[in-house]
Amino acid sequence: MSTKSLHPDFQLNGRSFSSKEELLNYVKNEATELLSFLSEWFDDSPYVIVKTSGSTGKPKKITIKKDQMINSAKATGSYFDLSGGTTALLCMPVKYIAGKMMLVRAMVLGWHLDVTAVSSNPLQNIDKTYDFSAMVPLQLYHSLDKISLIKKLIVGGGAVSEELIDKIQEIPTKIFAMYGMTETITHIAVKPLNTDQRSEFYQVLPEVKISTDKRGCLVINAPKVADNILITNDLVEITSENKFRWLGRYDYIINTGGIKILPEEIEKKITPLISSRFFISSLPDDKLGEKIILIVEGGQEQFPLKKVLSKYEMPKEVFFVKKFIETPTGKINRNKTKDTIGV
Repeated sequence: MSTKSLHPDFQLNGRSFSSKEELLNYVKNEATELLSFLSEWFDDSPYVIVKTSGSTGKPKKITIKKDQMINSAKATGSYFDLSGGTTALLCMPVKYIAGKMMLVRAMVLGWHLDVTAVSSNPLQNIDKTYDFSAMVPLQLYHSLDKISLIKKLIVGGGAVSEELIDKIQEIPTKIFAMYGMTETITHIAVKPLNTDQRSEFYQVLPEVKISTDKRGCLVINAPKVADNILITNDLVEITSENKFRWLGRYDYIINTGGIKILPEEIEKKITPLISSRFFISSLPDDKLGEKIILIVEGGQEQFPLKKVLSKYEMPKEVFFVKKFIETPTGKINRNKTKDTIGV
């Protein structure tokens, strides 16, 4: 399979195409983002330029090899058993890697792909059943009443809250959390979130090797989709050669009075107590070095945090922010949001 050809089973919005020229001519009238990416996909360059989301740092543009995108598409198709004729829904922005890869998977594997408007509730006007789709957690949350229209769903672009995980347990859709990043061409590991397969451990895809560095952060060797070994800032617990548990971000660790605290561990404990969006962060403190703070979106409330937190984990202050600042892909931008509290 080359980037110059289309799988004979490929369809876009119910239409088949005999050539790339026919496909490009069709998307001219459909969406600027589709035309922009497909024109780049079919040009003579071996690379695609992709924007990172900026959730853990400044957004940047990186180049990714087209043949590695094809490898990633084939790995997804093999892992989830999604061959030619698979019906799929694209409801994510094509300017980012997750949306681009839905198109690449469809063209490489021969899927019947429908494209719907990007929104927080992508299934609102959908009545058709699909074999596969990809969403961010916010889209899943707003689609719960119709998510059974999707047989298999991958969720990426941010952590799936315990509250949302609880809500999907009785849903027949097989829902998986993804671990990955733009540099690994979306996911290199998957974690079942519901049904009797639910797990707290990610399983890596075939031909991906994992280890940790001296900080305890995940190191990824995935030669099919990345030229270089990737050293992440994600603290993990590796339980076997192909399984790991994500613990939190190394760069979010709070050292308060000499005790190292992972904000994500506190967030997991207090999620049942707070209905609004929130996150744990820190501020400089003369005595402790850093003090733990809680930042909540919305109006002021009281939370019984002492029920679930130790004295070392308790936030010293709670701040309320009218509206969180988000990245272009809808993730909470923790650093910029914290800057708004005016301390």
